[in-house]
Amino acid sequence: MAEIYYDNDVNLDILKGKTIGIIGYGSQGHAQAQNLRDSGLDVMVAEVEGTDNYKLAKKHGFEPLDAEELSAKADIISMLVPDEIQAKIYKKSVEPNLKEGNALLFSHGFNIRFKQIVPPDYVDVIMVAPKGPGHLVRSEYEKGGGVPNLVAVENDASGKALQFALAYSKGIGGTKGGAIKTTFSEETETDLFGEQVVLCGGVSALVKKAFEVLIEEGYQPEIAYFECMHELKLIVDLFYQGGLSYMRYSVSNTAEYGDFTRGERIISEETKKEMKKILSEVKDGSFAREWIAESAKGKPNLKRLEEKDKNHPIEVIGRQLRSMMDWIDDKVV
Repeated sequence: MAEIYYDNDVNLDILKGKTIGIIGYGSQGHAQAQNLRDSGLDVMVAEVEGTDNYKLAKKHGFEPLDAEELSAKADIISMLVPDEIQAKIYKKSVEPNLKEGNALLFSHGFNIRFKQIVPPDYVDVIMVAPKGPGHLVRSEYEKGGGVPNLVAVENDASGKALQFALAYSKGIGGTKGGAIKTTFSEETETDLFGEQVVLCGGVSALVKKAFEVLIEEGYQPEIAYFECMHELKLIVDLFYQGGLSYMRYSVSNTAEYGDFTRGERIISEETKKEMKKILSEVKDGSFAREWIAESAKGKPNLKRLEEKDKNHPIEVIGRQLRSMMDWIDDKVV
């Protein structure tokens, strides 16, 4: 069983007198910075002057620095910029300013796990990874609650690295929901695997293929959209509330029987074998190398795939149908 820490297990005072520097005021950065400040801690942020995130930080009462200046001043440096630019910022602005006693903090282990960032032995390397998007981290904190966090230690130079990670977790509200101890490898590998085979890749592909089958068999695209895309939210909400059992309790007996007798014909043992292959590509670094190379070239393949899928029939009909649904805040990208 996992080790889980809650508010009463953690002393925030270990961060008193420390300056926490947040590099990046995006989804996680804006939430973590504000929550830490509201917890009574000393927080500064770094952003690129003139950007929307810079303006947002100013609006929230921060005076953003550049990453180099922040790194020279902060005791705990939290890297909350996207994975693909972390190593460049670290090499240019963070690494030259690291001192004994500093801590480097991440909310995803990608760059440490795949050695894009290799910190010196004399700094703590820790992780606090909220299991929810930044807006939820912020809104739950404001309600007096918190989103559960994963915490990990890669290097314990100070002998207090876990205490620092747990205190930081408490500062952003995580120990109200529970801080679960893990490792950088476990967090990174499971996160990438989940994104690729279920949360993003698997679900997207399943929805598109099911939609295509109905269209190819002569069914109206509007009806196919509702059955294969729109109603998915109803099922996911039931998962979220009570797991698979609650979903099956809530749907019709017909739907439940179809679930049990047909589901594994779609997600079969062959699918499971491919999932294991994808996991091996995550673990051996193949995916990381591919993504790093793609990013270095300016992401041409990613841009091509994005443009291609924008014109998939399920996206075209979806934009039309969502415009009819006043209760949906339709997002057009």
